[in-house]
Amino acid sequence: MESVVVVGGGLAGVRAVEALRGKGFQGGLTLVSAERHRPYDRPPLSKAVLAGERDDTTVDADWDALGARLLLGERATALRPAPGGGGTVATTAGDLRFDGLVIATGAAPITLPGGGPQRVLRTVDDARALRARLAEGTRVVIVGAGWIGAEVATTAARKGCAVTVVEAADTPLANAVGPEVGALTAPWYAEAGVELRTGVKVAAIEADGLALADGGRIAADEVVVGVGVRPSLDWLEGSGVLVQGGIVTDAAFRATVGADDLRSDIVAVGDCAAWWSHRYGRRLLVEHWDTALNAPEVAAATLLGQEAAYDPVPYFWSEQFGRMVQYAGHHPAAERLVRRGDPAEAKWAVCWLSGDRLEAVLTVNRPRDLMQARRVIAAGTPVDPEAVADPDIPIKDAVRS
Repeated sequence: MESVVVVGGGLAGVRAVEALRGKGFQGGLTLVSAERHRPYDRPPLSKAVLAGERDDTTVDADWDALGARLLLGERATALRPAPGGGGTVATTAGDLRFDGLVIATGAAPITLPGGGPQRVLRTVDDARALRARLAEGTRVVIVGAGWIGAEVATTAARKGCAVTVVEAADTPLANAVGPEVGALTAPWYAEAGVELRTGVKVAAIEADGLALADGGRIAADEVVVGVGVRPSLDWLEGSGVLVQGGIVTDAAFRATVGADDLRSDIVAVGDCAAWWSHRYGRRLLVEHWDTALNAPEVAAATLLGQEAAYDPVPYFWSEQFGRMVQYAGHHPAAERLVRRGDPAEAKWAVCWLSGDRLEAVLTVNRPRDLMQARRVIAAGTPVDPEAVADPDIPIKDAVRS
């Protein structure tokens, strides 16, 4: 293999470059990024950057030592795989031939109908622009009570804005952790002086705020939309790469091109990859930092002809309303939910169980529970459900011998 092209300048892209060099690849390496900035971390954007505590989250990479060509502010426009391997990526900077390709184009925020101004929070430029508008007394309406919505609400309220959060579901975080657990976070909004309106659907964003589906209106100086993202894959149209929500890959991140042709020379990773998990027996698309950080190691090994598979316990975190919220596992198939501590207190957790198997955990200000539970989930070790429900018993001590 003489040349590798990495399309996508986020964390997954830069980690793919580092992993390739770390595994001994000495050929030509080009990273194409639609953003004009060098790769940077996204989690601080809705936290420290928005709050004004940081302005730069550039990933600490030694580009001179990596010997990679950076094409910043350039976009991939098409992919033409060659039948026998390799191919060409068409970009705004010209065509790039490759022997190996890493697709790490991430995802783009979903926006809502209407001609009024709406802000999203995905890039460092988004964060800086929104930060400048969060002045005391500004009426900020946030559409979506998910992770991003809660984090933006936290910062806006601290800056003295009049904040309203509108959510179509009946509770915050309903899609992420289910309505029962999501309901436990609802009191946090009022505690922070944020108005939370659930079960409210938005028809359109207008010049002075929101038009609601029931005919109502909410006035706003700034509207922030945080209703999810979609993988950025339009440039793959006509390439033959199989896309079903995200790019369909196996556990080694090999993309499928054509009917059923798994390509070891074309891998996809990060927010745009729907990879097969043997642990859960299904395809996962995990749009979180932990996956972007660790999955490229496997993708790089695959490109270099090494055997590798990615099958971790998914993990993510959020800082909202003065709380550290962490989640590990995959709970949709769990049989029951067990509370661990009182949600009215500052520290608590919930665990999802199937029989005596721990499927997932969500913790609030209980980092030790998270670390121990993550290990138990990874090992698949049986636990005593009664011990799991006791917040005074460490989760590692709830394991059955």
